[in-house]
Amino acid sequence: MTAPDLPVLYSFRRCPYAMRARLALHACGVAHEHREIELKNKPAHLLALSPKGTVPVLWLRDAGRVIDQSLDIMLWALQQSDPQHWLPEREHVLNDWLAQIGRNDGFFKQQLDRYKYPQRFGLSDGLAHRDAGAAHLHGLEAVLQRQTFLSGSQWGLLDAAQAPFVRQFAHTHPGWFADQPWPGLIAWLAAFEASADFAAVMVKHPVWAPD
Repeated sequence: MTAPDLPVLYSFRRCPYAMRARLALHACGVAHEHREIELKNKPAHLLALSPKGTVPVLWLRDAGRVIDQSLDIMLWALQQSDPQHWLPEREHVLNDWLAQIGRNDGFFKQQLDRYKYPQRFGLSDGLAHRDAGAAHLHGLEAVLQRQTFLSGSQWGLLDAAQAPFVRQFAHTHPGWFADQPWPGLIAWLAAFEASADFAAVMVKHPVWAPD
């Protein structure tokens, strides 16, 4: 595929949804053009492709297709190539993973947003939502007490889809997070943040501007 035909990824470095899309594209070796945006000054072309105006957005130029949901971008990348074996062999396992990711994207993300940004939701503080999110993380800790990764014996889709959100939760108040009885989760998150894959997808890009 020539450079003018490469898929284009519109992204924002710190967004957990964009982060997991970048993780999948990197792990799958999918060549693409990265376009970093400013959330307060979104490019007109991004809005034309996806009027909802959120990232990530993957534009498949050669196919004339737009994928504007992060999990769909991950699954598309894994359909192209899965060299690190992120996908399970059995369909029922994948369905279970997708349900777990749905809880991350639904219930946990709601608690995370209200914990991190309580004023946006008219809250005096986010402590109740911190505690509700913590209950979700206790469930992840229980899994990591039994196995090395959420996906099993090796890092996979279930880990990559959730790690950016757990990271955001942890960084809201790092001291509080570090004091929790989550040795497995804390070690899992530390390994993710120390990984070469994480370093690769967190490289800073200049803000993209059309020619």
